[in-house]
Amino acid sequence: MNTVNLVGYITADFELRYTASGNPVANFGMALNRRYRQNDELKTETTFVDLVAFNKGVR
Repeated sequence: MNTVNLVGYITADFELRYTASGNPVANFGMALNRRYRQNDELKTETTFVDLVAFNKGVR
């Protein structure tokens, strides 16, 4: 099993729906910032990620 920890900002309210068997599914987006130094200059890069959480989520 792989584990990923994302630390960022949720970009909008999540969209909650249910499968035919009644399991909840949530769609939402996150903005992840990465700061790095390039030639004595501090830069920030933002990546937007679309996520889907289903069933019980984190166990």
